[in-house]
Amino acid sequence: MDCARPGLPLHRLRVETAASLGYEHIISQITSLVGSLERSSGLSRPARIGIGTPGVIEPATGRMKNSNTTCLNGRSLRDDLEKALGCGVAMANDANCFALAEARWGAGRGAGVVLGLILGTGVGGGIVVFERLLEGLHGIAGEWGHNPLRGESHPCYCGRTGCIETVISGPALQRFYHSRGGEALGLPQIAERARQGDGLAIETLARLTAKFGEAIAAVVNILDPDVIVIGGGVGNLPVLYGDETRRAILQHLFNAELHTQILAPQLGDSAGVFGAALLVDQLPLARAATG
Repeated sequence: MDCARPGLPLHRLRVETAASLGYEHIISQITSLVGSLERSSGLSRPARIGIGTPGVIEPATGRMKNSNTTCLNGRSLRDDLEKALGCGVAMANDANCFALAEARWGAGRGAGVVLGLILGTGVGGGIVVFERLLEGLHGIAGEWGHNPLRGESHPCYCGRTGCIETVISGPALQRFYHSRGGEALGLPQIAERARQGDGLAIETLARLTAKFGEAIAAVVNILDPDVIVIGGGVGNLPVLYGDETRRAILQHLFNAELHTQILAPQLGDSAGVFGAALLVDQLPLARAATG
């Protein structure tokens, strides 16, 4: 792929990871997928392949950590994939891939500092500074979803309580609506109920804007990005891009005004794939950082 501009995918396949079958099965599925793409596209295997994954590589050890696909944690996923595939592998968290693609080709194109957020089943993020992905000393740059929120105590898969992910992820918002007496509904249905005047649904979306404002203001105070791009299912809700959300951020911001643009993504569900491809361009830097 030309890293100066996005190209059209030559072929696209969706394959279930089937993580419940274990680590070796995941390696096998990825190897099989790459082989299928080779045959379908008619192209030979490239020297390097970019892959997005849940969790991150611990720079000091090269092993995976912080993945909600827990069988990956503690494993040398990149090294094992390079052996299985017979080529180099550039790897980053899926939120980092999203942020990189949107910064280079999408809603954040041309901006100096872009914060890409994933608000979906989980909550994550990536930071891109002048088109370079910021990974950090511990490989956790952008992981705002596991900062704690005041007054919140719901347990998180990470072992802590009150993480942002347990409050404003899609499942968390659905749980809140149901706990207040509403039906067990998906988030799009709750949003539709809010448009129809359902008080519990309106309360749920108000909780989203208030807690999102508190959570993201802390990040803006530190990073002060030019653009924030929101992906994931929760990111489809228009309320996140409106005045109510901006007012919620300002309540916690160390500034009298908020000039940061808050934008919807432009690359759709291809952003993570494009970002993973862009990792190949950044591979020498990433490999140097992790040994």
